[in-house]
Amino acid sequence: MGGLHAGEGRLTVRKAWIVGGAAVGAGLSFVMLLVVGVYLVAGNLANTVSGGAKSLAKGAVPAAYQSLVQKWGNLCPAINPALLAAQLYQESGFNPSAKSPAAAQGIAQFIPGTWATHGVDGDGDGDKDVWDPNDAIPSAASYDCSLASYVKDVPGNPTENMLASYNAGAYAVIKYGGVPPYRETQNYVKQITTLEESFAAPVSRVDPSKQAAGAIDYAQKKLGTPYLWGGTGTAEQGGRFDCSGLTQAAYESVGITLPRVANDQYNAGPHPARDELLPGDLVFFSDDLTNSRAIRHVGIYVGGGYMIDAPRTGAVIRFDPIDTPDYFGATRVTEDGAKALPTTV
Repeated sequence: MGGLHAGEGRLTVRKAWIVGGAAVGAGLSFVMLLVVGVYLVAGNLANTVSGGAKSLAKGAVPAAYQSLVQKWGNLCPAINPALLAAQLYQESGFNPSAKSPAAAQGIAQFIPGTWATHGVDGDGDGDKDVWDPNDAIPSAASYDCSLASYVKDVPGNPTENMLASYNAGAYAVIKYGGVPPYRETQNYVKQITTLEESFAAPVSRVDPSKQAAGAIDYAQKKLGTPYLWGGTGTAEQGGRFDCSGLTQAAYESVGITLPRVANDQYNAGPHPARDELLPGDLVFFSDDLTNSRAIRHVGIYVGGGYMIDAPRTGAVIRFDPIDTPDYFGATRVTEDGAKALPTTV
């Protein structure tokens, strides 16, 4: 949630305003300028192709599983590494010890019957262990490809038909000639394909969020508020926040519900490069630059190399520079991306 951020330093609001320029001005004029600037820069060039062409975004998958997901995510044309990563995140949050009340097990959440039929010995060590990601991740990819083969003659998008088969069974997809009219199944297909974009390396400009200006305006109004570890801004907490509590509240104010902790907020949309940042992007910091699950701090980018953040106990919500050695990356929050995130992982 909240966390210590390297390179603290003292930074007055006046100094930050001078350095950040118009991007960190105040009030309605700031918001209007930001909205105009955001939409002048925007360009809808997003790549929407499914299949094996997508590679993983930097650090999106824990380093221990990166090569497995990249390799097995290209097992068949219906899947790709980013899609496989989205499924694993949705199922277990990359937790190899996860167990559900329904007895689903491991990082890929196989139930025993499905594992008995579809589990594979991914690492060639002579056993098939549902708790071992070296077996479970290849098995998840293999199962996806088996489902895709079952519905290969069904009209429509092969990846969406495979995901629908995963959720509702291949028979339902065959019966309805595509994704069946079940709300749960349609939501699952949309969740995974939306999450897929947050695990894929950007191949073109990423559109800004419509709500970026409002989120920054909210955060600006909290400048000077004392930090509180675990704070979400409630009256009982005196309106105080930690880092992810602030970003969550800022986007909640414009109708986007983010998860509570920073490393889950990272998956709320695609990931612009440092030179593509726009005001409103969430910026993240970590001591392990290979693993998004190790993220420990988040702020809201305001331009000019600065963010608004709730840094640590004893500090107040303020402007801080983002170009520090622990800078991990950024997320351009999208409404669909936030809706796709699991409430618990």
